[in-house]
Amino acid sequence: MALLLVAGAGYVVYSVAGDMFGGSGSSSKDVTDFPGPGSSAVQVVIKPGDTGAMMGRRLVDAGVVASTGAFNKAFAANADAASIQPGTYNLLLGMRASDAVGALLNPSTKATMRVTVAEGLTAAQIYDKINATTLIPVKDLEKAATDPSAIGLPAQAKGKVEGWLFPATYDVEPGTSAADVLKQMTAKTVQVLKANDVPQSQWETVLNKASLIEREAKHDVDRPKMARVIDNRLDQGIALGIDSTTSYGLGISGAPTLAQTKDLSNKWSTGARTGLPPTPIASPGEKSIQAAMHPANGPWMFWCTVNLETGETKFAENATGFSACVAELRAWQKAHPGYGG
Repeated sequence: MALLLVAGAGYVVYSVAGDMFGGSGSSSKDVTDFPGPGSSAVQVVIKPGDTGAMMGRRLVDAGVVASTGAFNKAFAANADAASIQPGTYNLLLGMRASDAVGALLNPSTKATMRVTVAEGLTAAQIYDKINATTLIPVKDLEKAATDPSAIGLPAQAKGKVEGWLFPATYDVEPGTSAADVLKQMTAKTVQVLKANDVPQSQWETVLNKASLIEREAKHDVDRPKMARVIDNRLDQGIALGIDSTTSYGLGISGAPTLAQTKDLSNKWSTGARTGLPPTPIASPGEKSIQAAMHPANGPWMFWCTVNLETGETKFAENATGFSACVAELRAWQKAHPGYGG
C-alpha cells in the first residue's frame, strides 16, 4: 500500500512538474494548423518590410492561422511567397496555413477601394471623386494639397496642385491618408511627363497648355491642331480667347458672357489677358500632353466647335474664316435649341 501511494504521488508530481518545466505533456494534441477553409472575414495588415515570420505572427494574432510554425513552413514551401506585398488583406479566421499564403499572393484579397479620375477634371472635382469612394473628407484633401512636400508636388508647380493630379484609376487601401492619395496622383503625373520626354523646366507650361486642350478637344485628331493655335497666338502676343479658362476663373461650368471674358479682374480670363492662365485649369490626360509637346504644323489662329452634339471642330487662319465657323455654329444651335448657346 505504501509503495502504491508513493508511486501515485510521484506520478502527480511528474505530471504537474512536467507541464511546468519540461513542456506540456499534451503538446502533441495542440493545434498546429487549421484544417480550413475558415470562416468569418477578418482584415490583416501586412506592413512594408515584414518578413515571413512577422507575417506569420500577425496572422496568428488575428486568428487566421493556428501557429507561426505552420505558416513559416507553408511560406518556405511556396516559391512566390517572397513577392507578397504590403497592404490590407481580407482573410478568414481558421485558415490552413498554405491557403493563407496563397491568399496573400492573390490580388483579389487585397482590401482596396478603386478611384477613377477622368481627364479634364479640376482639383475640386477630383476631391469629390475621392471622397465619394473612400470617404476621406474633402477638407482633408484640400488641406493636404497645401503641403507640397507631403504630396510630392514638384517645385515647378509653385505650390499649386491644379493640373498635377493625373487622371487614372487608383487603388486606395483602407486607412490611407489624404496626402498619400494625392501623392499617388502627382507621382503619376511626373511619371507620364518623364515618359514623354518633357523637359523638367517645361513641366508646368506643358501641363498648362495640355489642360486647355483637354477642356476644349472632343476628338483626338483636334488636339495637335489646338496646340498649334495656342502656340501661334502666344508667339504673336495675341490673347488666347479660350472661354473655358474664363469659366474656370469664375467657378462656373457653362460658357461665360462676352462681358465676363473681358473682365480683367479674372486672372484666368484669356480673353482679357495675353499669355497662359496662372495655372492649369484641369488635369490633362496623356494625349493632351503629347499634343502640347508635338503641335501639328499649320497657320491656324482660331478654332470653333460647329456641332455641339458630335463635337466637330473647325480651324481657321484668320478672323474671316473664324466668323464663318461661328455662323455655322449659330445655324446649328438654331436648329437644335435644346443645346443652348
